[in-house]
This record gives sequence, C-alpha cells and structure tokens, in this order.
Amino acid sequence: MEWILWTLAVLAILILPAMIKVINQYERGVVLTLGRYTGVRQPGLRILVPYIQKMRRVDIRSTPIDVPKQEVITKDNVTVGVDAVVYFRVIDAPKSVLETTNYVYATSQFAQAALRDVAGNADLDELLSNRDIISQKIKEIVDAETDKWGIDVENVKIQNIELPQDMKRAMAKQAEAERERRAVIISAEGEKQAAQAVADAAALLSKTPGGLNIRTLQTLEKISVEQSQKTLVVLPTELTNLKGMFK
Repeated sequence: MEWILWTLAVLAILILPAMIKVINQYERGVVLTLGRYTGVRQPGLRILVPYIQKMRRVDIRSTPIDVPKQEVITKDNVTVGVDAVVYFRVIDAPKSVLETTNYVYATSQFAQAALRDVAGNADLDELLSNRDIISQKIKEIVDAETDKWGIDVENVKIQNIELPQDMKRAMAKQAEAERERRAVIISAEGEKQAAQAVADAAALLSKTPGGLNIRTLQTLEKISVEQSQKTLVVLPTELTNLKGMFK
C-alpha cells in the first residue's frame, strides 16, 4: 500500500506542472489537442490535459523590432544605408501561431524588403526630406502583408540615412554656398535700404527752408572737434551755385 502512495505522489509531481498553467494578463495561450487547434486560453489559472494538450504562449503587447541597415540605391543612383524600427502587435493569437513559424522574424524580414523597395523608388532629396511619407508607405505595405499572420503594424520609423562621404562633402559645400548667397542678399538689401533712407533724408532737407544750412553747421561742428592739418573754407551756398550766378 505504501508503494502505491509513493507512486501516486511521484506521478502527481510529474503531471501537475504539465497540467496547471498560469497565463499572464499580457499573454494568450493557443492550445493544440493532439496536434489540432482547439482554442485560446485567456489570462489566469488554466488546466490542460497532460501529454494530450499543448499550449503556446503569445505576447500581445506592442513590440518594437529593429530593421538592420539596408544598402539601397535610390532612384537617382545614390547608394545610401537606411535603417528603421517597426512597432507591431499581435491581434490574432491563433493566426500568429498557425500561419507562420516565427511571426517576429517574418515581420522583420518583410519590413527589410519593403524598406529596400520603397527607398529604392525615391530620389535622395525625397528620402531625406519626406521621411514620414516614406515611413508611412513602408507601414502600409508591411501591414497589408502581415495581416494574414494576425499582426497589426502600428508604426514604422526611419531612423538613420547614411550617405557616402563624397556626397556628404558635396552637400556641405552646397549648404555653405547657400549661406554665402543669403548673406550677400541680406547685405545688399541693407545697403539698398540705407541708400533709400539717405535719399529720402536729402530730399526732405532740400525741401525744408534752411535745412541744408543746418545740416552743414552740424557737420562742421563734428569736424571742428577733431585735430586736422587741413584748412576748411566755408562758402555760402549761393556762391557754389555757379549756374545761378551767370543767369
């Protein structure tokens, strides 16, 4: 009788771990009975028939995966290195188990292919300036393909775009030339405004009675303060108007 009790105790120790399963809140359990899909277990304490039923846990939380750097030739024949990150979530646990052997790896591989295709069909300028649009195109392609695996692609973000060294130098020169061009335009615009202000002031002084004389006296006052070896002779403005003298 005693050996029967010991046998039952040993069997209980071996069977209970295979029989009792605890599923976390962020998981779903896909159950196969004799190799056939028979349902999904929700979070909590669940009982399985040992050696007849098997359960595979599926994490339904949002999961980020890195898309390794891909060498891409853009539409205008520039070779760049592009990498990205994909955020996805399992929305159909049975499909993620039954339709693919490894849904994480499958999603990553398809994201790499989509990244190469979309980036290869864009010009370099478009790739650099419209990252959000490129990322959205990749998301739509990957999301449509992974839908049959029970995967919802939430977002795709292009992280880095690595340019060749000669292209970096060319872009740096272009940016420097653009800054110099803007500086010249700003300087010329300032000179134009200053010249216009001087012309307006001269026109106003010429219209004001005694305005030029007052301005002349102000100039003489400034000059007289400084030491100089030159002699300044001041003539009335009427004498400088030779045309008026001979009329």
